[in-house]
Amino acid sequence: MGLSTAVVGASGYAGGELLRLLEHHPALELTTLVAGGNAGRCVGEVHPQLVGLADRPLQELSEADLSAAEVVFLALPHGSSAEVVDRAHPAATVVDLGADFRVVQAAHWDRWYDGPHAGTWPYGLPELPGARERLRSVTRVANPGCYATAMVLGLAPLLDQRLIEPTDLVVVAASGTTGAGRSPAVRLLASEVMGDLTAYKTAGTHQHLAEVRQALGDVAGAEVSVSFTPILAPMPRGILATCTATVRDGVNESALRAAFDGYHDEPFVHLLPAGQQPRTTSTLGSNSAHLQVALDDDARRAIVLVAIDNLGKGAAGQAIQNANAMLGLPETTGLPISGVGA
Repeated sequence: MGLSTAVVGASGYAGGELLRLLEHHPALELTTLVAGGNAGRCVGEVHPQLVGLADRPLQELSEADLSAAEVVFLALPHGSSAEVVDRAHPAATVVDLGADFRVVQAAHWDRWYDGPHAGTWPYGLPELPGARERLRSVTRVANPGCYATAMVLGLAPLLDQRLIEPTDLVVVAASGTTGAGRSPAVRLLASEVMGDLTAYKTAGTHQHLAEVRQALGDVAGAEVSVSFTPILAPMPRGILATCTATVRDGVNESALRAAFDGYHDEPFVHLLPAGQQPRTTSTLGSNSAHLQVALDDDARRAIVLVAIDNLGKGAAGQAIQNANAMLGLPETTGLPISGVGA
C-alpha cells in the first residue's frame, strides 16, 4: 500500500497523464479521482487509453474527501486551486499544476491573470540552483508552466554563468494543442489546426512570462527582459523552444556548452551531442528535456533549443518529480526517462 493520493482535475489532459503515471507508481496509490463536468463518469469513458483504471469513477469535488489523502495533485484551470487547497489535510503533500501560487509579486499576477493573488509557494523546478534543497523541506509546491519549464531550463545555465545579456532574451516556442487544455474551442478543432502554424498571445501577453521573468531573474541576480512568441503547432503534445540571447564579449561556443555541465547528473535533462537537434518525438511520453546549444558567431547570439513533452516535464511528470522530492523519494521514481520516439 502506497501513500493515499488524490488527483483533482482528473479528466483533463494533464490529469489524465497524472493518472497514467501514478497507476504504477510504487509509493503512491490512487485513491481519489475528482473531475468537474465529467464527474459521474468512469475513467475509461474520458481516457480510453487508461485500461487499468477504466472502471474507476470520477467524483464531484463536493463528494470527495480530500482531507483523507496524503498526497494531492491539483490539475485545475488557473485561478481554481486556491479555492480547493483548503480541503486538503494541512500535513498533506500538495502539488499545484496551475498558476495560482507561482508568482511572487501581486502586481505581476494582476498583469497576466484574473482574480485575486492567492500567495506564493516554492517553485517546483528541481534543476534550478537551490530548488531541490527547498523542495525537501516543504509540503506545498507550485509546478511550473510548460513553456516556462522549457525556457528556464534552456536559459538559466547561461545566465548563471553570466555568459549572456539578461536584457536581450528572445524565445519562439511551438506547442501541441493539449497545452491549451481540454475545453472545446473553435481554434483547436482539427480542421483549424492541421496543416497550420499560428502565433498567439504575442507581444508580452502570454501568462507564463510572469514566472519566466521571476525564475530567470533569480538566477541572473538582475531583472531580465524576455520577448516570447508562442506558436500553436499541428500536433497533440510536445514543445520545441528556440531561445536566443546576445553573448558577452569573449564568449565562445565551448564556454556555452560548458555552462550546461551542471545538468550532467540530472536524470531528466540531457544536453545532446554537438550537431544533434532536439525533437519533440524523442521526449514524447517522458519526463525528459533534450537541449542543444550553439553560437551564431555572426550575430553574436547564443541559441538554445529545448524539447519537452508539455504533459510530461511540462506538467504531470514534473509534478510527480516534485512530489517525489518532497517525500524523500528518488526523483525518478515512477517516471520514464526515455521517450516514445517516432
